[in-house]
Amino acid sequence: METSVQSNIKIEDDRTGLSVETLKRAFADNLFYIQGKYNAIATPNDYYMALAYTLRDRLLQRWLKTVKTYLDRDVKIVYYLSAEFLMGRHLGNSLINLEIYESVRQAVQASGLNLDELLEQEPDPGLGNGGLGRLAACFLDSLATLEIPAIGYGIRYEFGIFNQSIQDGWQVEIPDKWLRFGNPWEIERPDATVEVKFGGHTEVYHDDKGQERVRWIPSHTAIGIPFDTPVPGYDTNTVNTLRLWKAEAGDDFNFQAFNAGDYDGAVSSKMRSETISKVLYPNDNTPQGRQLRLEQQIFFVSCSLQDIIRNHLRKYKNLENLHETAAIQLNDTHPAISIAEMMRLLLDEHKMDWDVAWRITQRTFAYTNHTLMPEALERWTVSLFSSLLPRHLEIIYEINNRFLNDVKTWYPGDDALLSRLSLIEEGQEKQVRMAHLACVGSHSVNGVAALHTELLKHDVLKDFYKLWPEKFINKTNGVTPRRWVLLSNPKLSALITAKIGKTWLTHLDELRKLEAYTDDPVFCKDWHQIKRENKAKLAEYIQYHSGVEINVDSLFDIQVKRIHEYKRQHLAILQVVGLYIKIKNNPNIDIVPRTFIFGGKAAPGYFMAKLVIKLINSVANVVNKDPDVRNRLKVVFLPNFSASLGQLIYPAADLSEQISTAGKEASGTGNMKFTMNGALTIGTLDGANIEIREEVGDENFFLFGLTTPEVYDMKAKGYNPQHFYQTNPELKAVIDRISMGYFSSGDTELFKPLIDSLMYHDDYMLFADYQAYVDCQERVSETYRDQKKWTKMAILNVARSGKFSADRTIKEYCDEIWHAKPVKVSLEEYTQAHATLKG
Repeated sequence: METSVQSNIKIEDDRTGLSVETLKRAFADNLFYIQGKYNAIATPNDYYMALAYTLRDRLLQRWLKTVKTYLDRDVKIVYYLSAEFLMGRHLGNSLINLEIYESVRQAVQASGLNLDELLEQEPDPGLGNGGLGRLAACFLDSLATLEIPAIGYGIRYEFGIFNQSIQDGWQVEIPDKWLRFGNPWEIERPDATVEVKFGGHTEVYHDDKGQERVRWIPSHTAIGIPFDTPVPGYDTNTVNTLRLWKAEAGDDFNFQAFNAGDYDGAVSSKMRSETISKVLYPNDNTPQGRQLRLEQQIFFVSCSLQDIIRNHLRKYKNLENLHETAAIQLNDTHPAISIAEMMRLLLDEHKMDWDVAWRITQRTFAYTNHTLMPEALERWTVSLFSSLLPRHLEIIYEINNRFLNDVKTWYPGDDALLSRLSLIEEGQEKQVRMAHLACVGSHSVNGVAALHTELLKHDVLKDFYKLWPEKFINKTNGVTPRRWVLLSNPKLSALITAKIGKTWLTHLDELRKLEAYTDDPVFCKDWHQIKRENKAKLAEYIQYHSGVEINVDSLFDIQVKRIHEYKRQHLAILQVVGLYIKIKNNPNIDIVPRTFIFGGKAAPGYFMAKLVIKLINSVANVVNKDPDVRNRLKVVFLPNFSASLGQLIYPAADLSEQISTAGKEASGTGNMKFTMNGALTIGTLDGANIEIREEVGDENFFLFGLTTPEVYDMKAKGYNPQHFYQTNPELKAVIDRISMGYFSSGDTELFKPLIDSLMYHDDYMLFADYQAYVDCQERVSETYRDQKKWTKMAILNVARSGKFSADRTIKEYCDEIWHAKPVKVSLEEYTQAHATLKG
């Protein structure tokens, strides 16, 4: 038996070995045995799939050992509930985190193929809208890298956020069919399905102890099927799990209806249930869309909480210590229904008393708020709750009643306070305030940047801060340097590692050592050359996809993010029009050549954001063709911005546009990715911009615009945008040029809604900030003329970006909110046990 065990260990190691020859053989085997193809008939996608399975095989040993380690030990697990997970492509990230990028490149090359071309075959699943989903992905990466037991929970949307096409300058939404060719990274777990209830009614009964209980009789149910994806840490054996739920019908085929000729009715239940996980964020402009959004939220929340309870009961006899073994983080208000669902499960399914259940719930949950926008603090009508989630509405009313009774005791006679705090908003139609539910039902409430958290305390959630100041804490966001520097910017990463070693990848503060090289002419020359090569790579992409020829030596001025009025992409395009007018008035003017690059998606129902995209493309159409410009000014809108496109864009940027109205952006994470890749920031004192400026130094940041108190003060005094229009000739010329139809073939009506909004409302203070922005851009241009100075500033931005690692953020969550500890995963014991089993 001794010889057999040793033999089997050797075979096992060889099967998932990391040598070039073993990788090459596994690649060929997977093409043949999984894809069922040989070279002559294999497509590029077949080769990608075969390589993906080769990598997944090498993750499985670590993944299963990680699961076993968590089951065998008394560990506290972090459960991260998020409606969005923008993970990006898995293959490149797995190569980086397993540290086998070059070995796999050699194996693929030895097979006669190109790794870069195979990497491009992988779809980029759009299971998120932007920063929220990208942050969730970064957090999972950091949790695994820091060896923190964790599971991410979300929805396996069949169609993610739409693919964006630009037709005649307008955004057109195309379905994101990311599952068309299958997903090699996930494993379906049909044995772990759970049931989710909807509609119906409740009834009171007495249990066997004579205690009054409530039973929910649903009108229909759905089944949640989990699909698990491995999330490897960097330079560690830990591989955590992302579990996404797919919805199916509890009884998906009515055989009697089919035999009676009612073919649609035979599958109606199946269609209704599967719609739940069909598409990310259905348009909520209709009652049906709003109902579907709430169905999605309760679906993935109920699935996840049932799964968490099931995991707990595998090891413990009851749920009274759940808060000691589980930390559940609510990523924004989308999963806030968790509070009511956990109470339902504990009260109705596990027969707990209210006080015990409430104590466990409050100790288990923590809530991250991600927004200062009132419309994003979700509210659902009581009538919708009553029809879809009758039991949850009863529980919410009971939570509210008990909570407000406490408030009456603490602050007697303050009816206005009670009204502001109530979980139910009174009005023509009563609504459930989900952010209030999250605040009351959680032991911690955090913002995601220092300013954001202060605004939560003293504005958005000030009444809750008054009650529970100890609950509120700041956790400034961060991003993972593994994907956003090492994978995205390999040449810069190699240069950095050559100078300071590789520990910066897990201890980003080590980048401070780069400050010693800011005056090293050879280092600065290499730095500048790498930036130019990254710009050339992006220029090649733009030429191929958009047909616009870019001057690589121009200043790449980039704004890529979700299109929204508060993010002020239209402020940037107004400045472009101003520059264009200057060139038209004086064709020989000496200006620093600029390439303005925009990217981002507008919500399908957000007309004004779509009109901003149209304006950008209309200005580009005129400017890029004008011979007077002579390659000094180019405007590009890159369609379908995504995580993978971001990996190309961030390393190429000279200037990062972070120009939201002060007090509107919670944090931002794109600003961090730009900074880590050596872009300088032009920005307002908003979100994490404030902390970026504090870290990199005032002199290395281009600041402009009103502060948050100044915005509030100007609005309180009666802001008049037309005053700025009438008194600023340059601004007036820009607005008039657009209004007269110059960029719309003489159509004066096309951009009228946008111009009217600016002229008569200007809710986001574009006119008030316009001149300061233009003046700041002049400082940018003058600085860019001195390339030696610009390069030094870029190096300092990277050197001082250590605070913005997601690893730092997660450590703070672990220490101050979750109280979770690292757990080392060892492979040796597992390899021996597996070998013995085979022997």
